[in-house]
Amino acid sequence: MASTVTYSCLNCGAGLTFNADKQKFCCEYCGSEFEEQELKDSLAAEKAREKEEEERAQKEQEEREKAFSEEFSSQMNEYQCPSCGAEVIADDKTVAHFCAYCHNPVVMLGRLSGAMRPQRVVPFAFGKEEAEKKFTAFAKKKWFAPWDFCKMEKLEKTTGIYYPFWVTDADTDSILDTRARRVRRWRTGNYEHTETSNYRIYRRGNIHFEDIVTSAYSEQDKELMEGILPYPSEDLKEFDYPFLQGFFAKKRDIERKDVTQEVKNRMFAYSRTLLRGTISGYTSVDSGTVKMKVNSSIWEYALMPVYILTYKDRKGKAWTFGMNGDTGKIYGKMPIAWTKLAILLAGIVAPLTVLLSFILSRLM
Repeated sequence: MASTVTYSCLNCGAGLTFNADKQKFCCEYCGSEFEEQELKDSLAAEKAREKEEEERAQKEQEEREKAFSEEFSSQMNEYQCPSCGAEVIADDKTVAHFCAYCHNPVVMLGRLSGAMRPQRVVPFAFGKEEAEKKFTAFAKKKWFAPWDFCKMEKLEKTTGIYYPFWVTDADTDSILDTRARRVRRWRTGNYEHTETSNYRIYRRGNIHFEDIVTSAYSEQDKELMEGILPYPSEDLKEFDYPFLQGFFAKKRDIERKDVTQEVKNRMFAYSRTLLRGTISGYTSVDSGTVKMKVNSSIWEYALMPVYILTYKDRKGKAWTFGMNGDTGKIYGKMPIAWTKLAILLAGIVAPLTVLLSFILSRLM
């Protein structure tokens, strides 16, 4: 069986979860709360006391990391809960899970080690209850949503999941070569004159791009994931395993080489917009051609917090929404209550009909 790890309460030994509202690791059994540094200090002390056992475990861990760092096809695997010994079943893309028996969070270290270990993470900024409140408030503002759509009990499931993203910084040398024209018109007596002046415009600039975020998980709807962007750059932290406690997490299945062109296309489009914005004072400007050279780039693998909320309508159809676990931004396709739409149309058509009848009666 593969190795797992869980973080336990320093007072009673129960499993800890990361409370996004308090930004602390909490024990639901004895009520203890811990800062991240407290857990780190405790772990360091324990390692010092058990140095011999740690060396043996480290050797085994290195062997597991080597095996897990290889790409393998999606399948179900069994893991043992370190708290109660029960089997935890998860697919090969899941790196943080919960034990179905004791409900303790379980982190599968081997799946986030070596080349698969993230460099950065944005922690969840609020908990599940707050996420559901934000969603119902969002739903209440949608005029044509079903009548019961904004009710909390209609939310079938709310799940906090860390999804993988690539974060890219780059320095480029970009050039815009285009043409513009300035048209001047004036009158002299009975004659109207038009003068058109044509110009060739050349713009060049060193453009720095910061934190271009691209989804690194193919199974999740890409539109849904990118619809809840952006994540504030200042909230990116150095990755550490305790942040995963209490949430699900997925490992990446899209490599850097597979999204390099997509990122370049974004930088290309941004370069065109930025350089085009420096041109003014002309009647019209052509789109022109853009050339871009990437001088340097930094790629980091990061986990971002996402709440997946599922609503099931009266016909049993499931509607899925994504919520940014840091900013609260929501994205998803909204169901339409046709009854509401019909009432609105009736409210518009009826007065118009009365007004038209009145006008016709006065004319006849």
